[in-house]
Amino acid sequence: MKPMITPLKTGVAYHSNRILKSVQEDMIDCVNHNMNLVVHMYTHNDMDRHKYVMKDIISITEDLGLECWVDNWGLGGPPGEKSHFLAYHPEAHQYFSNGDMDPVHACYNAPSFVAFSKTWVDHVAEAGGKTLFWDEPHLLGKSINGKMEYTCRCETCQKVFEERYNRPMPRDFDADCMEFRTWSIIHYFRTVTDYAASLGLKNTTCVMLNPIFGISLDNLDQLGTLPHLDSLGSDPYWIGANPENVYQFVYEKTRTNLEMADTYQKDHNLWIQGYNIPAGREDEIIYATDAAYDAGARTIINWSFRGGESNNYRCDKPEVAWRVIGESMARIRNRHNDEVRRLSMELRSK
Repeated sequence: MKPMITPLKTGVAYHSNRILKSVQEDMIDCVNHNMNLVVHMYTHNDMDRHKYVMKDIISITEDLGLECWVDNWGLGGPPGEKSHFLAYHPEAHQYFSNGDMDPVHACYNAPSFVAFSKTWVDHVAEAGGKTLFWDEPHLLGKSINGKMEYTCRCETCQKVFEERYNRPMPRDFDADCMEFRTWSIIHYFRTVTDYAASLGLKNTTCVMLNPIFGISLDNLDQLGTLPHLDSLGSDPYWIGANPENVYQFVYEKTRTNLEMADTYQKDHNLWIQGYNIPAGREDEIIYATDAAYDAGARTIINWSFRGGESNNYRCDKPEVAWRVIGESMARIRNRHNDEVRRLSMELRSK
């Protein structure tokens, strides 16, 4: 029986540019930095102002042989842009348990946000997109005077909670609230991924590590129950987490991610930090990329293009970081090709 080798996907996130000449040059730069996948942002502003440009960007990317994923960047708020959608639908804001409105995040249970998300899917499909990337789903949480204040406790969420639990939604965070927050995220993604699949699109997602967000690497397996979510991912970013050993940190998180994905027979995606890297620590990008590959990841994506140069969170030395990002991808591509060659030679000798 022929041994199966999973193709290696090496990618990078790309945003902040809509000038096609520059996009063409940048996509060639991605190829030259050993990428075969690019994740493009598609924002609410793009829906209004760049509908045809986004179609061209996807075509440029694919014409160069790059796989293209499309990110729901900022549709419901950060990470990414602040939600433009909420200016039209103020009823859809997330609300904290103390009654404070969050000004920039949309509620997953808001019918208007679900409908808007489907409209976004329509736009991506019309632009020729094939794979959606649902970026870091989360609900907010914060500590005020040592007390956990959580979202979402808007009127819609209170109504849905009472229907599910036969009691009013409490202000104080408890086990039912924890379960409900995760259910809200899963319910939303069941709806939008089913809809995307009906249009022939694939669905991927990536979660953060902190469990305060309602969905995280700790309970990523719950997303695995969704029939039309094709790839489960996480982003073990180490700056801020401050692990003693970057390689070990990324390796262990990657193993956890892969085990959950394998349990539900899903593909995976692992993200490597390529932004906010202090000067002199750029080689940590190599350690992390090696760790993800050694742990078994074969879809490894870096955030972001040119070390986040176009953002405030850019690396201290973006040019250095971008060179190292390219080197990190070259290392694992060479290793992968060596493995393919080794297995091919073993087959010939049998």
